Amino acid sequence: MSATLSSHILDTHLGKPAADVAVTLHRVQDNGVATLLAHGTTNSDGRVTPDAWQFDTAIDSTDRQLDTGRYTVTFDTQSYFDAQQLTAFYPQVVIDFVVNDASHYHVPLLLSAHGYSTYRGS
Repeated sequence: MSATLSSHILDTHLGKPAADVAVTLHRVQDNGVATLLAHGTTNSDGRVTPDAWQFDTAIDSTDRQLDTGRYTVTFDTQSYFDAQQLTAFYPQVVIDFVVNDASHYHVPLLLSAHGYSTYRGS
Protein backbone atom coordinates (compact mmCIF):
# COMPACT_ATOMS: atom_id res chain seq x y z
CA MET A 1 0.00 0.00 0.00
CA SER A 2 1.37 3.44 -0.93
CA ALA A 3 0.18 7.02 -1.14
CA THR A 4 1.19 10.14 -3.05
CA LEU A 5 1.83 13.60 -1.61
CA SER A 6 1.43 17.14 -2.86
CA SER A 7 1.50 20.53 -1.16
CA HIS A 8 0.45 24.09 -1.85
CA ILE A 9 1.31 27.39 -0.15
CA LEU A 10 -0.88 30.47 -0.33
CA ASP A 11 0.62 33.69 1.02
CA THR A 12 -2.44 35.23 2.69
CA HIS A 13 -0.67 38.57 3.18
CA LEU A 14 -0.09 39.02 -0.54
CA GLY A 15 -3.11 36.99 -1.62
CA LYS A 16 -1.10 34.88 -4.04
CA PRO A 17 0.77 31.55 -4.22
CA ALA A 18 4.15 31.41 -2.49
CA ALA A 19 6.69 30.44 -5.16
CA ASP A 20 10.26 29.24 -4.65
CA VAL A 21 9.80 27.94 -1.10
CA ALA A 22 12.10 25.05 -0.18
CA VAL A 23 10.21 22.06 1.24
CA THR A 24 11.55 18.84 2.78
CA LEU A 25 9.81 15.56 3.51
CA HIS A 26 10.90 13.29 6.37
CA ARG A 27 9.74 9.85 7.51
CA VAL A 28 9.39 9.64 11.30
CA GLN A 29 10.26 6.27 12.81
CA ASP A 30 8.56 4.78 15.86
CA ASN A 31 11.47 5.99 18.03
CA GLY A 32 10.92 9.60 16.86
CA VAL A 33 13.98 9.76 14.60
CA ALA A 34 13.23 11.55 11.32
CA THR A 35 14.91 10.50 8.08
CA LEU A 36 15.04 12.82 5.08
CA LEU A 37 13.19 11.24 2.15
CA ALA A 38 12.82 14.04 -0.37
CA HIS A 39 13.00 17.75 -1.02
CA GLY A 40 11.34 20.12 -3.43
CA THR A 41 10.60 23.75 -4.20
CA THR A 42 7.21 25.28 -4.77
CA ASN A 43 6.54 26.21 -8.38
CA SER A 44 5.10 29.52 -9.64
CA ASP A 45 1.66 28.37 -8.48
CA GLY A 46 3.00 27.64 -4.97
CA ARG A 47 2.75 23.87 -5.47
CA VAL A 48 4.91 20.80 -5.02
CA THR A 49 3.22 18.12 -7.12
CA PRO A 50 3.73 14.38 -6.52
CA ASP A 51 6.18 14.15 -9.43
CA ALA A 52 8.20 17.21 -8.34
CA TRP A 53 9.64 15.65 -5.17
CA GLN A 54 13.38 14.92 -5.46
CA PHE A 55 13.81 11.68 -3.50
CA ASP A 56 17.06 10.81 -1.73
CA THR A 57 19.09 8.56 -4.02
CA ALA A 58 19.70 6.09 -1.16
CA ILE A 59 15.97 5.32 -1.09
CA ASP A 60 14.21 3.19 -3.68
CA SER A 61 11.75 5.83 -4.78
CA THR A 62 11.01 4.97 -8.38
CA ASP A 63 7.28 5.00 -7.70
CA ARG A 64 7.43 8.26 -5.65
CA GLN A 65 4.88 6.89 -3.21
CA LEU A 66 4.73 6.75 0.57
CA ASP A 67 4.13 3.74 2.78
CA THR A 68 1.85 3.81 5.80
CA GLY A 69 3.42 5.77 8.65
CA ARG A 70 4.22 9.15 10.14
CA TYR A 71 5.84 11.96 8.14
CA THR A 72 6.75 15.62 8.44
CA VAL A 73 6.82 18.23 5.73
CA THR A 74 8.94 21.31 6.51
CA PHE A 75 8.62 24.66 4.75
CA ASP A 76 11.56 27.11 4.78
CA THR A 77 9.50 30.22 5.46
CA GLN A 78 12.51 32.28 6.64
CA SER A 79 14.13 32.33 3.20
CA TYR A 80 10.79 33.09 1.57
CA PHE A 81 10.14 36.13 3.77
CA ASP A 82 13.79 37.25 3.63
CA ALA A 83 13.42 37.47 -0.16
CA GLN A 84 10.49 39.84 0.42
CA GLN A 85 12.40 41.82 3.06
CA LEU A 86 9.85 40.86 5.71
CA THR A 87 10.57 39.63 9.21
CA ALA A 88 9.05 36.20 9.76
CA PHE A 89 7.88 35.13 13.20
CA TYR A 90 8.06 31.45 12.20
CA PRO A 91 11.38 30.69 10.43
CA GLN A 92 10.01 27.33 9.38
CA VAL A 93 6.70 25.51 9.46
CA VAL A 94 6.75 21.79 10.27
CA ILE A 95 3.58 19.81 9.67
CA ASP A 96 3.45 16.35 11.23
CA PHE A 97 0.95 13.97 9.59
CA VAL A 98 0.09 10.28 9.23
CA VAL A 99 -0.38 8.30 6.03
CA ASN A 100 -2.84 5.52 6.81
CA ASP A 101 -4.14 4.44 3.41
CA ALA A 102 -3.22 4.39 -0.26
CA SER A 103 -4.95 7.63 -1.18
CA HIS A 104 -3.48 10.94 -2.31
CA TYR A 105 -2.46 13.29 0.51
CA HIS A 106 -2.44 17.04 0.00
CA VAL A 107 -0.91 19.29 2.68
CA PRO A 108 -1.81 22.95 2.03
CA LEU A 109 -0.29 25.83 3.98
CA LEU A 110 -1.94 29.22 4.40
CA LEU A 111 0.92 31.53 5.32
CA SER A 112 1.61 35.07 6.51
CA ALA A 113 4.67 36.60 8.20
CA HIS A 114 3.06 36.19 11.63
CA GLY A 115 0.94 33.06 11.35
CA TYR A 116 -0.07 30.00 9.42
CA SER A 117 -2.75 27.34 9.21
CA THR A 118 -3.10 24.00 7.50
CA TYR A 119 -5.62 21.25 6.89
CA ARG A 120 -5.96 17.98 5.03
CA GLY A 121 -6.60 18.98 1.45
CA SER A 122 -7.77 16.95 -1.49
